Amino acid sequence: MRAPEKDGRPDAPQLFMMSMQGGEAWQFTSLPRGAGGQQWSPDGKMIAFSNGATTEELAKQKETMPVPAPASSTQQTGSPTPVASPKPSAERESDVRVITRAVYRSNDSGYLDFKHPSHIWIVNAPRTGEDKVTPTQLTRMKYSDGNVTWAKDGKSIYFVSDHRDEAYYDLPKTDLYNVPVEGGQASRITTFDMGAAAFSLSPNGKQVAFYASKNRPVQSYTEPDLWVLDLIGEAQPRNLTANFDWDLGGGVGGDNSAPRGGGGFPPVWSADGKRIIALYGKEGKANLGSFDVATGKETDVTTGNQAVLSFRAPKDGSKFALLISTPTRIGDLFWLDKPGAALKQLTHVNDELFSKLNLTEPEEIWYTSFDGKKIHTWVQKPPNFDANKKYPLILNIHGGPHAAYGWVFDHEFQWMAAKGYVVLYPNPRGSTTYGQDFGNIIQYHYPGDDFKDLMAGVDELLKRGYIDEKKLGVTGGSGGGLLTDWTVGHTTRFAAAVAQRDIASWADWWYTADFTLFQPSWFKAPPFEDPEDYKARSPITYINDVKTPMMFILGEADWRTPTYAGGEEMFRALKYKKIPTVMVRFPNETHELSRSGQPWHRIERLEHIVGWFDKWLMGMPKPEYEAVQ
Repeated sequence: MRAPEKDGRPDAPQLFMMSMQGGEAWQFTSLPRGAGGQQWSPDGKMIAFSNGATTEELAKQKETMPVPAPASSTQQTGSPTPVASPKPSAERESDVRVITRAVYRSNDSGYLDFKHPSHIWIVNAPRTGEDKVTPTQLTRMKYSDGNVTWAKDGKSIYFVSDHRDEAYYDLPKTDLYNVPVEGGQASRITTFDMGAAAFSLSPNGKQVAFYASKNRPVQSYTEPDLWVLDLIGEAQPRNLTANFDWDLGGGVGGDNSAPRGGGGFPPVWSADGKRIIALYGKEGKANLGSFDVATGKETDVTTGNQAVLSFRAPKDGSKFALLISTPTRIGDLFWLDKPGAALKQLTHVNDELFSKLNLTEPEEIWYTSFDGKKIHTWVQKPPNFDANKKYPLILNIHGGPHAAYGWVFDHEFQWMAAKGYVVLYPNPRGSTTYGQDFGNIIQYHYPGDDFKDLMAGVDELLKRGYIDEKKLGVTGGSGGGLLTDWTVGHTTRFAAAVAQRDIASWADWWYTADFTLFQPSWFKAPPFEDPEDYKARSPITYINDVKTPMMFILGEADWRTPTYAGGEEMFRALKYKKIPTVMVRFPNETHELSRSGQPWHRIERLEHIVGWFDKWLMGMPKPEYEAVQ
């Protein structure tokens, strides 16, 4: 799949084919709104894909195939001719949006398009560029279809589709359908009360494996499990990992892995259908485990202080290609001949670059918090660290809150350490990869005791003697930005703070974020029914106690934590209070700024964060942060 050009600009992505022998790729779809999510049939003769074109749009395109030749461009010379503003007409779709849904935009994709639900199409796979193939539409309802999975015999396709108009008011559920490849009405197979992801068909075609979290009881955090569903009648899923207290289907994420995507990594069945290989996170690591389909018993496939970011296997599940990251490796491909065998490294992408850098492994520490809970943290120290010296400290808080730092590459920590800072990055209560109870303990108490965990981590390093207690900084993004705001409202021990993509007022965020928490997962009721709870847990409530100089890093296209519910509120209040403060706004950047923002913006973000700490912890002059007189 790639985006062809139209009139000199990238057009909607279409399907292309290229011989395994090499050569030029050829385009074989040309549909309005493009094609995506392609899935090969079991015999390799057909491809299923998704498309959201309406009946009217398809009708306007008189001939889908063969692919139209690219339009020739006409070079213009001289001064441009002024063009009058376009007038409304029947040929121009209005750009005015009439909003009828509570959730109408997404941090990742902007305004949601309810007029073009994604449907399932199929097309014969062309062998050469001369083959003329015509796609066929299989589904046509007003709801989007996804999680496309071919049946073993290739005669039908399984998919999921939620036919509720405003499903975000309800708990997640999955409706599983089947549609014949030859055409006809889709039939519903079963319904179950969980949101399912990453379907994987068993070798005999009678079961699917997937990852999902139980809905009941409603919790702030529900650990994902590995499930198996019989594809017969109204069967219900069976939980293979109910007694395996670690996160299935995920692990830890650094700042150099694909955000919110990356192709996914569905579970893999063994050839005999008796075992399923799946990714799981445990104590800041991500590895593969093999799970017995009958008993759920787990056997390690990979081990070590690392993060398996993605993996693939042949149909028999006997061998694996893995993308692995560590604190000193961004990500390289490895080969595993069989479970338990030694990994063979296939790529050394950054060896030449890293040979010129002084990257160091972090120190792993477990410490005891105020109530006896063990908290896991890492300490990234500057190159040539000397325990007899005093260093400034940056406490770096992860977001989520249900996420985890761990044994994965984080450029941010290495760079801060290279600038002379000790970086402390803990996994306080609420973090994932430490079990269900540890993750959910913050429900209705966030922020709260997690703040105490963070302060206990700072105290642990101070006891070790190499931190200057007068040069403490704190930063974090998203949920970490919220906790940064909360921290400076509850202690004055930090000399500077940088809150990124933060939440200052829970009530304002509830009304404006791109997703809803109407069900009692983080709060028991909406803010108009329980205003005191929202007020008590909002950092802006404690603004009079803030004495710390603060910087706010904000993305102007961030709909996950809109700027006006976070940093803008804090900035305006601190300006009024004459507390040194700066707001750094990044145009066209979403909530993913630190992970997939424009490269130059990612660089500037780091420069500003450390620049603020350089000013207040190191005493360096930074005139760009002075108020205009």
